[in-house]
Amino acid sequence: MPGPNDDELSRRLAEAGSALSAAELGALIGGVIAAPEGFDPDAWMTLVAPEPGAALRDRLRALKAEAQAAYDDGLVRGPAPPGRLAAVRAELDKRGLAGFIVPRADRHHSEYLPRRAERLMWLTGFSGSAGCAVVLAEAAAVFVDGRYTLQAEAQLDGALFERRHVTDEPPPEWIAAHLGRGAKLGYDPWLLTPDEVERYRAACAKAGGDLASCAENPIDAAWRQRPPAPVAPVVAHDLRFAGQSAAEKRGQVAQSLRAGGAGACVISAPDSLAWLLNVRGGDVPYCPFPLAFVIVHADARADLFIEARKLAPGLAAHLGPEVAIRAPEELGPALDALARGDPVQADPIATSAWVFERVALAGGEMRRAPDPCALPKACKNPVELEGARAAHRRDGAALVRFLSWFEKAAPGGGLTEMDAAAHLYALRAENELYRGPSFPTIAGAGPNGAIVHYQVTNETSRRIGPGELFLIDSGGQYLDGTTDVTRTVAVGAPSDEQRRCFTAVLKGHIAVAATRFPAGTSGSQLDTLARHALWQMGLDYDHGTGHGVGSYLGVHEGPQRISKIPNTVALKPGMICSNEPGYYKAGAFGIRIENLVCVVERPDAQAANGAERAMLGLETLTRAPIERNLIAAEMLSAAEVAWLDAYHAEVRESLTPLIDRDAAAWLADKTRPLAEG
Repeated sequence: MPGPNDDELSRRLAEAGSALSAAELGALIGGVIAAPEGFDPDAWMTLVAPEPGAALRDRLRALKAEAQAAYDDGLVRGPAPPGRLAAVRAELDKRGLAGFIVPRADRHHSEYLPRRAERLMWLTGFSGSAGCAVVLAEAAAVFVDGRYTLQAEAQLDGALFERRHVTDEPPPEWIAAHLGRGAKLGYDPWLLTPDEVERYRAACAKAGGDLASCAENPIDAAWRQRPPAPVAPVVAHDLRFAGQSAAEKRGQVAQSLRAGGAGACVISAPDSLAWLLNVRGGDVPYCPFPLAFVIVHADARADLFIEARKLAPGLAAHLGPEVAIRAPEELGPALDALARGDPVQADPIATSAWVFERVALAGGEMRRAPDPCALPKACKNPVELEGARAAHRRDGAALVRFLSWFEKAAPGGGLTEMDAAAHLYALRAENELYRGPSFPTIAGAGPNGAIVHYQVTNETSRRIGPGELFLIDSGGQYLDGTTDVTRTVAVGAPSDEQRRCFTAVLKGHIAVAATRFPAGTSGSQLDTLARHALWQMGLDYDHGTGHGVGSYLGVHEGPQRISKIPNTVALKPGMICSNEPGYYKAGAFGIRIENLVCVVERPDAQAANGAERAMLGLETLTRAPIERNLIAAEMLSAAEVAWLDAYHAEVRESLTPLIDRDAAAWLADKTRPLAEG
């Protein structure tokens, strides 16, 4: 890393118009390394100088490579060194705590975390996107949902951590049964929401103990190699992609605050902040989020709490004079000042308990209310919808090229899961609007396909053999949209069991895609449609049927979803969801068919049927063929066959102009009417 006496570097920085000293540059590079590299590995250099010359760029690359070689954050996928649990217990003992709650969360409560917030992985080795650990002096447990049961078995040391299903035995129940009377269980108020704190406090009281807020996280004290905060450029998201100005969005939020009698709201969700201010960043993997906080006032002014060194040149002008840029450490005093005025609003599901506690300690009124950005962000405007359709066409072209290549390459037995994932990435990357994957590609062959959120690595990658099913779930971030698609294909001739299961999944997929429903219907009310055919065979799947998807934002967003889990949020026009039923036979194969769909008005259905209510439906956005040789056609109704043939015709018509002659010939064969065999 550069030091303060690096005269040559200081000269080059000065020549490029940079105000950074060599020492400040060293700190910046540390944050850059702690952030995901991103699609453009040199994008961070604009934070050093607006237009770094070739010589400075070469020097910056060398400095980053030098620092990267020495970088070790201690994170491992798989059983963590046992000394870590002992070190955490020693820290708890120093603080007079009998235990500590370790959620997989950061201060912003989103799915993807910066590496410095991966405390659960550091402690246990479990790398799933959802989970929680509770550490006591004599016992410790990790809680995961049905997506991660197999992964937890593989990654956790059973001698150190009990494995528990979060639904069958939630953490509060386990705490109530294991916490000693009079014992104090610690928590980090930045990492739990107010509702979570209440549940844990009730569990501690049931056990005769207490829940104690910790000013410092004991994991951080034990984690000697903990990375610094990530530093990635925060850039403007162009109006031609956003479709609505940031000033208009702030005005909408301010109007809702005034209507509810609130003076301000605190927004900590990264996707909401990015949507509200029309900015994008790169502090976390796979999602173009900057990590920051924003307070929106009832007069539409906003305070953005962010490290100024992350702001790309020109961003302050983009934000405008009504958005004040403030240092992150000013958030607490700002909340204290707000407490002296009108009520402050925040979403209790997505905001840290620390925010609520801070306002309460200052004597203010904290109101619990939904994130005012969530619903308008979910209901895409016409520009965003057109962008989504265009992104899915380009994404579909890349996927067709991949699938046609895979069909030729896989039967030889030399192809690995890693090979397949890398090839699909390369095809997507050829598009000029592509900005990287929207989540880690799931490329599972045979038994690996049965691991719902399997992540292929060099250690787990297996060769794809004849007779296996191959499941590939992937997506792309494009400037005009976010994609997420899963296809399951057979390498060679599938078995009758595989065809029956695949067709049952397909029937559920079609049932959701083809349904009409009245305004006011929630996704939970549609979930049964996706499972009905599987249920008749005594089968099911342990994940939701659909999640919301952002517009060059998060691949998983709310507030809507299609799931067994009750959800009162009505599906509204403009919302984008996934439609992804599946089936997973442990140790054998996995099946999932996923398209993204958009909620649309269906006046045609209303007029044709004499309906008395406004009817909605789903427009399928994804463009990719569904594997024909896995379909047991005799299991499909005439209406289901008609839907499939019509979908394949749309895929063929929209993608043929975007692909080469060989891929087009392959696509024509894969999308011919089902009756043609």
